[in-house]
Amino acid sequence: MSSSSYTISRSSRASRLAAIFGILLLVALAAAPWWAGRADMRLLSEIFLYLSLACLWNLLAGYAGLVSVGQQAFVGFGGYMLFALAMFAGLSPLAAIPLAGLLGALIAVPVAVLIFRLRGAYFAIGTWVIAEVFRLSFAQVSALGGGSGTSLPVGIVKAMASNRSMREATTYWLALGMAVLVLVVIYLLLRSRNGLALTAIRDSELASTNYGIDIWRHKFVVYVIAAGLTASTGALIFLQKLRISPDAAFSVNDWTAFVIFIVVIGGIGTLEGPIIGVIVFFLLRETLADLGTTYLLILGLVAIVVMLKAPKGIWGMIKASYGIELFPLSRRVVDRDLEN
Repeated sequence: MSSSSYTISRSSRASRLAAIFGILLLVALAAAPWWAGRADMRLLSEIFLYLSLACLWNLLAGYAGLVSVGQQAFVGFGGYMLFALAMFAGLSPLAAIPLAGLLGALIAVPVAVLIFRLRGAYFAIGTWVIAEVFRLSFAQVSALGGGSGTSLPVGIVKAMASNRSMREATTYWLALGMAVLVLVVIYLLLRSRNGLALTAIRDSELASTNYGIDIWRHKFVVYVIAAGLTASTGALIFLQKLRISPDAAFSVNDWTAFVIFIVVIGGIGTLEGPIIGVIVFFLLRETLADLGTTYLLILGLVAIVVMLKAPKGIWGMIKASYGIELFPLSRRVVDRDLEN
């Protein structure tokens, strides 16, 4: 058989079925304000926002090798920028969300230049230190409530929409849109030449350097993109809460520890992993949250069991067993004669 009968393909039957299912699911979720209650919409919004944070952390750690324990720095920064732009610049919260993301990307530039001098565990500790610097800095801003925080003025909240139901629907659609945007941006990035470079860097930095890949530049671009989208997500989080404080905005537990748990149990270094992980996390939280501190112990136990039994996460185990890939990123050789 001649070599011309072979072609390189990314998609598979599973990925095409997943795309159809994803579109149908997206339509159903977009219509949630007409079929879901307020509590359900708030829960779904929280799921979408955690999914966004998890996918962005996975992009950093799973593809660029940047294990950060300080992403709460950009969550809190985005939240505070939303409040500052709405309260002092007179911007609509809806306009402040993308601007908060842009400012998050800009502040990430000097932060990256500083902490990229560190490696491994020192880098992880450095990101946490940066987050603490952010927290202590915003705690000194009396115009934003200082250490006790502040609430978004009622007039600004009412200006978003004519009634409460419409405001809740708007914030819900924004959370859904953010999750879709993050997934699309990461998917397109990983399918590009930058994605190939990131895959090579993840597999071997030494080999990547020998092939002429600029490791620093690719990691820098990923870090800035992740920071900007994380800041926009943070702005959305605190738009829904309508109140912000340094401890809530820069909580390592809420915005980094839980996010790492989601990625680790779902499958680091895959787009499907955070989706699986966020579903498992919220199932456990909604089922066991009433147990108090025991709930956190159970989360830790689940994480340990998954890491021991499935080091690549739940999705990694599924992919290894069945070869399924819902987001077609890897290239494969296809025999066109057999397909026909």
